[in-house]
Amino acid sequence: MSDTGKKDPYEKVPQLIELRVASGQNTPVRIDRYLTEMVQNATRSKVQKAIAENRVLVNGHPTKPAYIVQPGDEIRVEVLKPQKPELEPEDIPLDIIHEDDSLLVINKPADMVVHPAFGNWTGTMVHALLHHAGDELSATGQKDDRPGIVHRIDKGTSGLLVVAKNDFAHQYLARQFADHSIQRTYQAIVWGRPEEKGSFDGRIGRSTKDRKLMAVLDGDRGKRAVTHYKILEHFDYLSLVEIQLETGRTHQIRVHFSHAGHPLLADETYGGASVRFGSNTGFRKTMFEKIFSLMGRQCLHAKTLGFNHPENGKPVLYDSPLPADFQESLDQLRTYCKD
Repeated sequence: MSDTGKKDPYEKVPQLIELRVASGQNTPVRIDRYLTEMVQNATRSKVQKAIAENRVLVNGHPTKPAYIVQPGDEIRVEVLKPQKPELEPEDIPLDIIHEDDSLLVINKPADMVVHPAFGNWTGTMVHALLHHAGDELSATGQKDDRPGIVHRIDKGTSGLLVVAKNDFAHQYLARQFADHSIQRTYQAIVWGRPEEKGSFDGRIGRSTKDRKLMAVLDGDRGKRAVTHYKILEHFDYLSLVEIQLETGRTHQIRVHFSHAGHPLLADETYGGASVRFGSNTGFRKTMFEKIFSLMGRQCLHAKTLGFNHPENGKPVLYDSPLPADFQESLDQLRTYCKD
């Protein structure tokens, strides 16, 4: 608390996380390492500090960092998280493809986060939208700091998003996402040569090995995710693909292609930021080092977006050009790696 009696917007408040160690957990693992993998945004030092402060209980009792977790262990972790500061408009430029009384279509740059979240409390697309549209944004999502946000794409992914300016438009658009009638086409450069066209149908959820990552899961775990693709162009050991999403899960495209052995070019998180196929010497090594440095993100762009408009129900379709980093990487491959 400050001297004025006002609450500090960055004051840390306790939140409780409860975990149960899976019955199949047979590999010996220390609890500090286990929690680092299982708790989002956790680090080894933060976990060890929480253990030292008795904010980690195993089966109701304090523990030590070296404790080896056992199948069936019930773990309660009290994490300290900063409070979310109140949303304030920020004068951040937006690339607006279309705007009317019901919605906006935004071409999001790769370095912009869609809405506030841990580690990104300012500088998001929501802050820019508040400056541009203010109270015109739909109230749906307001309590979650997501006014007007119907869907999202990763920070490192560029491309098109639709934003609702009233609640009717928000619900009308959300229904189309729910029934999978939205048309979403992406372009990506992936390692290797997948079949000329195909589909991935695999359930996606948090990785059991690293909670910070998503993964294709066995059985009925996770949520069903369906991705369709076709090859647009081949290079020596890479491919330009066009992708259509039937569902919209977190990291869906990146996870499906990585799981199939074709991670997206320059995707450090899912294994695409190193030379996966072909030689890694001489000019080829230099070229890919340049591409990795140029991109600094997964080579993925949400290129087209189509839906029925809330005002009249008529179909509309929007398109966006490839951003400069993607296009330059593509030009390099066309010049030096063409079949």
